[in-house]
Parts: sequence; structure tokens; C-alpha cells
Amino acid sequence: MNAAEAEPTLIGSVQRALRLVDIVANSPRPLQVKMLAAITGLTPGTTYNLVRTLIHEGYLANEPDGLVLGSRFPAFQSEQDSRGVFLARVRSALREVTDEVGATAYLSRFHDGEMHLVDIVDAVRNPRIELWVGLESSAHATALGKQILTDMTDEERLDYLSRHRLEELTPRTISDRRTLLTQLEHSPGFTVDREEYAIGNACVAVPVIAPNVTASLAISLPAERAVVDRALVTKLHQTARRLSLQLGADALDRSDVGPDFTI
Repeated sequence: MNAAEAEPTLIGSVQRALRLVDIVANSPRPLQVKMLAAITGLTPGTTYNLVRTLIHEGYLANEPDGLVLGSRFPAFQSEQDSRGVFLARVRSALREVTDEVGATAYLSRFHDGEMHLVDIVDAVRNPRIELWVGLESSAHATALGKQILTDMTDEERLDYLSRHRLEELTPRTISDRRTLLTQLEHSPGFTVDREEYAIGNACVAVPVIAPNVTASLAISLPAERAVVDRALVTKLHQTARRLSLQLGADALDRSDVGPDFTI
């Protein structure tokens, strides 16, 4: 066997395609094709052709703000803690909610002792709330944050509140710790923010619970048109449960969401 026969035959286009998938898989945010081209040094034309093929085969998926992993990416079956896999699953769930409810959808997560906004999918007719205060400083005033506080243990909740001031962001913000704790203790399986974060806006959130994941899925609507009823809460719970299961959670058997759905 000569030297040429001993060396493995490597297909350059396959190597380049795998590199693109690897970059998307390790990105915490969707990536535009031009960004992939800049990162890899490939020409825009080559990058677009590779991306188009990867989308067709299901290894990447195209969202309005960039590329995420597609459903055929192998780690969807095993490595659910991968940043790219987590983002792709979250994006799919938020897209489902936005399309069916017609409201901007959000997902937040509790990690390393703080609240983090993971992703947002905008609805055309009901755009996102202007996030003028970060979630790490406004959990008490948002449905996203209050839902996560509800799902914490008593010790975790008290620790978190001891490290964060309950700033009064609007006249409707609950800035008294005792009042907030009482509301959280009586949560009917979802949380609501009615102009507590921003005047004119309301949000409703439901839990997303999986191994190593404490998160919440929410939608926002103009306050005057925000009707939190059984149909809406049920839809959010269904999507959140599917996402929880996809992230590795056991089946969530929480069929009851409270006796009173209209707020």
C-alpha cells in the first residue's frame, strides 16, 4: 500500500458542513448565515449553499432571527444540556405559542442563583414589551420571574429575595415581601403580571420543569386585551409540558390549574 492509499479520503464539503452545525450547536443565540461565514472564513456563497442543504436535511432550522439546530440533529436524542439543543427546543415551543395565541412568547430560566431571559419570539400584532429593567432585577414584577419563584423551595425563595430588592417599577408593582410571598403561596398553577412591570402590558406565565431546569414560559399582551381564561392557560400548560418532557422531565401530571381562570 502506497502513501496515497494509506491516507484517509476526506470530503471537504462534509467537513465544512459539520463545522457549521457545530458552531450553531454551541451558540446561545440564533446565528445569521453571514455570521457563520465570518466565523468560518467561508465565502457567503459556499456558506449559503451548505446551510440550504443542512436545512433541507433537517440538521439546521431557519428562524427569522437566525439559524438554530434542526430536529434531526443527533444530540436531540441524548445531549439535552447542549446550549444549541436547549435553544432549539425553546425556540420551537415559543414559536408554537406565538403562532397559536398571537402573542409574543418568552422563556426565562433560573441558573446559578439568578433569573435569565433565554429567548423571545415576537408576534407581529403584539410585539415584545420594552425590557427596560433586566429580569435579574425585576423577577418580583414579572410573570416570568414570579412563576420561577413559585417553583423554588422555601429556602431558595427566601435566599433569592434576601439578595434582591423589590423595586417599585410601576404603581402596581408588589414591593412588599410578605405580600409577594402570600401571592406566590396561593398560585393556581400560573402567575400573572398586570402592569406590574410596565404600564399598559400584562403577562401570564406557566412552569417549565425538567432535571436541572427551572424555567417559565410566558406571553405578553396589551393590558386592555389580556383575558387570562381556561383556554389560554391550558394552551400554555400543554406547550410547557411538552417542552419539559423534551428536556428530559418525567411526565407532569398537573391537570388542575385552579378554580378561577378569568382575572
